[in-house]
Amino acid sequence: MTERIRTALFRGAALLAACSVTGAVALSSPAQAQPPARAPAAPGPARSTQASATRGPATGPTTESPRQQAAAAALLRQASAEPANPATVGGAQLAGSGVIVNGPAAPLPKVPASAYVVADAGTGQVLAAKDPHGLLRPASTLKMLTAVALAPLLNPDATVVASAQASNVTPNIAGLVRGQAYKVSDLFYALLLISANDAAIALAQATGSLGNGVALINAEAHHLQAYDVDAKDPNGLDVPGQHVSAYDLALIARQALTMPDVMRYDSAREAHFPVTSRRAETLSNQNELLTRYPGGIGGKIGWTGAAEATYIGMARRNGVTLIVTILHCTSLTEVSYASKLLNWGFAQDDRTRPIGTLVSPLAATPAPSAKPTAPPVTSGTITGPKIPRGPAAASIALIILAAAAAIAAILLRRRSPSR
Repeated sequence: MTERIRTALFRGAALLAACSVTGAVALSSPAQAQPPARAPAAPGPARSTQASATRGPATGPTTESPRQQAAAAALLRQASAEPANPATVGGAQLAGSGVIVNGPAAPLPKVPASAYVVADAGTGQVLAAKDPHGLLRPASTLKMLTAVALAPLLNPDATVVASAQASNVTPNIAGLVRGQAYKVSDLFYALLLISANDAAIALAQATGSLGNGVALINAEAHHLQAYDVDAKDPNGLDVPGQHVSAYDLALIARQALTMPDVMRYDSAREAHFPVTSRRAETLSNQNELLTRYPGGIGGKIGWTGAAEATYIGMARRNGVTLIVTILHCTSLTEVSYASKLLNWGFAQDDRTRPIGTLVSPLAATPAPSAKPTAPPVTSGTITGPKIPRGPAAASIALIILAAAAAIAAILLRRRSPSR
């Protein structure tokens, strides 16, 4: 075999390999939800929905299907201009800063918290509140919004390779190890059962980058009309400018109740979590409402030094589902006082004139009529459970045949006598 023929064979083989690998990646890796050029929040001096300082190393997307990819794109595309006065969302009475309740009603329990809301998840009626739209630090109650925003967009069977940023967050609750692969569903269990800050970072980065994940979280808040939310990170650790309200936490909790996957993670008493290939931990749910309160079905605890205790609690009795949210409460008392507010709510639910309503999510924004430019395909560090079959296999076969034809053409051209 002459040197020219050997060179042609080498180049043809390289072309064949490149075409085959490119085709396989393009057909087996889902397209990344296109990140916004700017944060999706409505313009305003007090609101920023994407913290540029939180942008982490890019990772591959975990969107499982075109439907999930479209959901992510729609979330970021949705126009959600804030109302003239966000403090009146849900009703004019909710603009008050003190304790708000309409008679006739039994006296409300005294709660050592800056804000709270008691609401009926079924009817949407807000039964009582204290400073419902007051802007306060969320602590780990923000993780409920992270789950509500990202669970529909991420493939639960995909794996996420923990980044240095995820593994180094303090405190590193789940103990993620840099370079170790973790199943998305396992990360959601860690997020909601033990309030894992590292799991929150990993899940946000699974959307393509930490900044993109935070943008999607804020976009979901606007979709829910939770205009008091300004998320700077996905885990609720104290960051300047990050805040929520008791009313908006109730909107988030009500949405979670409609999502079976989120409630499955949130209400589990325990979960098995593989920290490494050789070591696993049993995660026990920190929400004592599930074991201490008759009818408790879920919720989320939170605490930081600045936020003090924060809490979301959900309970169901006799077909009535109530939500209680508490912000800036005396530490280690939040579940006890949530139980007292729930008891009051179940006793007064059909006797008290509501002070407002939990508004419904905004309608989905239709896709633009013009065909959008296809987003870039990335392989990143996320892997799905399997490569699509059928059309994918046929396309890869066509790529291989085209490459083989190119090799044959090169060989014939090289063997022809020169003129």
